[in-house]
Amino acid sequence: MKRSRIFIALALACAMAACGSRSIAQSEANQADGVPLSISSGVTKHKFKVEVARTSEEQARGLMFRESLAPDRGMIFPLEPPREASFWMKNTPIPLDMIFVRKDGSIVRIESNTIPHSLQPVSSGEPVAAVLELAGGRSDELGLKAGDIVSWGD
Repeated sequence: MKRSRIFIALALACAMAACGSRSIAQSEANQADGVPLSISSGVTKHKFKVEVARTSEEQARGLMFRESLAPDRGMIFPLEPPREASFWMKNTPIPLDMIFVRKDGSIVRIESNTIPHSLQPVSSGEPVAAVLELAGGRSDELGLKAGDIVSWGD
Protein backbone atom coordinates (compact mmCIF):
# COMPACT_ATOMS: atom_id res chain seq x y z
CA MET A 1 0.00 0.00 0.00
CA LYS A 2 2.76 2.42 0.99
CA ARG A 3 4.77 1.57 -2.15
CA SER A 4 1.77 2.22 -4.42
CA ARG A 5 1.31 5.70 -2.88
CA ILE A 6 4.98 6.47 -3.44
CA PHE A 7 4.71 5.20 -7.02
CA ILE A 8 1.62 7.35 -7.68
CA ALA A 9 3.33 10.39 -6.16
CA LEU A 10 6.42 9.85 -8.33
CA ALA A 11 4.28 9.34 -11.44
CA LEU A 12 2.41 12.60 -10.75
CA ALA A 13 5.67 14.47 -10.15
CA CYS A 14 7.09 13.19 -13.45
CA ALA A 15 3.91 14.12 -15.32
CA MET A 16 3.99 17.64 -13.85
CA ALA A 17 7.66 18.03 -14.75
CA ALA A 18 6.93 16.93 -18.32
CA CYS A 19 4.12 19.49 -18.61
CA GLY A 20 6.41 22.22 -17.27
CA SER A 21 9.13 21.26 -19.74
CA ARG A 22 6.64 21.30 -22.58
CA SER A 23 5.46 24.78 -21.56
CA ILE A 24 9.05 26.05 -21.44
CA ALA A 25 9.80 24.38 -24.79
CA GLN A 26 6.71 25.99 -26.36
CA SER A 27 7.76 29.37 -24.98
CA GLU A 28 11.28 28.95 -26.38
CA ALA A 29 9.85 27.90 -29.76
CA ASN A 30 7.63 31.02 -29.75
CA GLN A 31 10.71 33.11 -28.98
CA ALA A 32 12.72 31.49 -31.78
CA ASP A 33 9.98 32.02 -34.37
CA GLY A 34 8.33 35.24 -33.29
CA VAL A 35 6.22 37.52 -35.43
CA PRO A 36 7.53 40.50 -37.39
CA LEU A 37 7.21 43.90 -35.74
CA SER A 38 8.43 47.24 -37.01
CA ILE A 39 8.77 50.69 -35.50
CA SER A 40 8.71 53.61 -37.91
CA SER A 41 10.71 56.51 -36.53
CA GLY A 42 10.91 59.37 -39.02
CA VAL A 43 12.15 57.85 -42.27
CA THR A 44 13.75 54.87 -40.52
CA LYS A 45 12.01 51.54 -39.99
CA HIS A 46 13.40 49.32 -37.22
CA LYS A 47 12.56 45.61 -37.54
CA PHE A 48 12.15 43.03 -34.78
CA LYS A 49 10.85 39.51 -34.20
CA VAL A 50 8.67 39.40 -31.11
CA GLU A 51 6.78 36.87 -29.07
CA VAL A 52 3.10 37.63 -28.65
CA ALA A 53 1.75 37.23 -25.12
CA ARG A 54 -1.82 36.35 -26.10
CA THR A 55 -3.16 34.48 -23.07
CA SER A 56 -3.46 35.81 -19.54
CA GLU A 57 -0.90 33.18 -18.48
CA GLU A 58 1.60 34.35 -21.13
CA GLN A 59 0.97 37.97 -20.15
CA ALA A 60 1.48 37.23 -16.46
CA ARG A 61 4.79 35.45 -17.15
CA GLY A 62 6.04 37.91 -19.78
CA LEU A 63 9.82 37.91 -19.93
CA MET A 64 10.28 36.78 -16.33
CA PHE A 65 13.29 34.57 -15.66
CA ARG A 66 14.93 35.39 -19.02
CA GLU A 67 18.67 35.84 -18.68
CA SER A 68 19.07 37.68 -21.99
CA LEU A 69 17.16 39.23 -24.86
CA ALA A 70 18.68 39.76 -28.30
CA PRO A 71 18.62 43.34 -29.64
CA ASP A 72 16.22 42.37 -32.45
CA ARG A 73 13.83 40.44 -30.19
CA GLY A 74 11.06 41.37 -27.77
CA MET A 75 7.56 40.62 -26.55
CA ILE A 76 4.28 42.36 -27.36
CA PHE A 77 1.31 42.31 -25.00
CA PRO A 78 -1.91 43.07 -26.94
CA LEU A 79 -4.62 44.57 -24.72
CA GLU A 80 -8.19 44.15 -25.93
CA PRO A 81 -10.02 46.30 -25.16
CA PRO A 82 -7.41 49.06 -24.77
CA ARG A 83 -6.85 50.05 -21.15
CA GLU A 84 -4.38 51.75 -18.87
CA ALA A 85 -1.52 49.27 -18.38
CA SER A 86 0.84 48.82 -15.48
CA PHE A 87 3.81 46.42 -15.50
CA TRP A 88 6.53 45.54 -13.01
CA MET A 89 9.85 43.70 -13.18
CA LYS A 90 9.29 41.00 -10.55
CA ASN A 91 11.40 37.93 -11.39
CA THR A 92 12.90 39.68 -14.43
CA PRO A 93 16.72 39.68 -14.09
CA ILE A 94 17.45 41.91 -17.12
CA PRO A 95 16.54 45.56 -17.74
CA LEU A 96 13.82 46.11 -20.33
CA ASP A 97 12.39 49.04 -22.27
CA MET A 98 8.60 49.23 -21.95
CA ILE A 99 6.94 50.88 -24.92
CA PHE A 100 3.27 51.78 -24.50
CA VAL A 101 1.32 51.77 -27.78
CA ARG A 102 -2.05 53.37 -28.55
CA LYS A 103 -4.73 51.69 -30.68
CA ASP A 104 -3.57 53.66 -33.75
CA GLY A 105 -0.04 52.22 -33.31
CA SER A 106 1.53 55.43 -32.03
CA ILE A 107 3.84 55.26 -29.04
CA VAL A 108 2.45 57.16 -26.05
CA ARG A 109 5.49 56.72 -23.80
CA ILE A 110 8.69 54.76 -23.31
CA GLU A 111 10.14 53.67 -19.99
CA SER A 112 13.80 52.86 -20.72
CA ASN A 113 16.02 50.51 -18.74
CA THR A 114 13.51 49.39 -16.14
CA ILE A 115 15.14 48.10 -12.96
CA PRO A 116 15.46 44.30 -12.76
CA HIS A 117 13.37 42.64 -10.02
CA SER A 118 11.65 45.94 -9.14
CA LEU A 119 8.13 45.83 -7.74
CA GLN A 120 7.62 49.50 -8.68
CA PRO A 121 4.81 49.65 -11.26
CA VAL A 122 5.47 51.26 -14.63
CA SER A 123 2.23 52.67 -16.05
CA SER A 124 1.10 53.78 -19.47
CA GLY A 125 -0.63 56.94 -18.20
CA GLU A 126 -3.54 56.47 -20.63
CA PRO A 127 -5.39 53.58 -22.29
CA VAL A 128 -3.16 51.58 -24.63
CA ALA A 129 -3.74 48.72 -27.06
CA ALA A 130 -0.36 47.07 -26.48
CA VAL A 131 2.85 47.12 -24.50
CA LEU A 132 6.11 46.22 -26.23
CA GLU A 133 9.12 45.05 -24.25
CA LEU A 134 12.60 45.29 -25.79
CA ALA A 135 16.08 44.81 -24.37
CA GLY A 136 16.96 47.56 -21.91
CA GLY A 137 18.41 50.66 -23.58
CA ARG A 138 17.42 49.61 -27.09
CA SER A 139 14.87 52.41 -27.58
CA ASP A 140 17.53 55.01 -26.69
CA GLU A 141 20.05 53.36 -29.05
CA LEU A 142 17.54 53.57 -31.91
CA GLY A 143 16.27 57.05 -31.03
CA LEU A 144 12.68 55.87 -30.53
CA LYS A 145 10.25 58.43 -29.17
CA ALA A 146 6.60 59.16 -28.43
CA GLY A 147 4.66 59.43 -31.69
CA ASP A 148 6.68 56.76 -33.55
CA ILE A 149 4.50 54.04 -35.08
CA VAL A 150 4.53 50.36 -34.09
CA SER A 151 3.01 47.67 -36.31
CA TRP A 152 3.06 43.89 -36.03
CA GLY A 153 1.32 40.83 -37.39
CA ASP A 154 1.33 37.08 -37.64
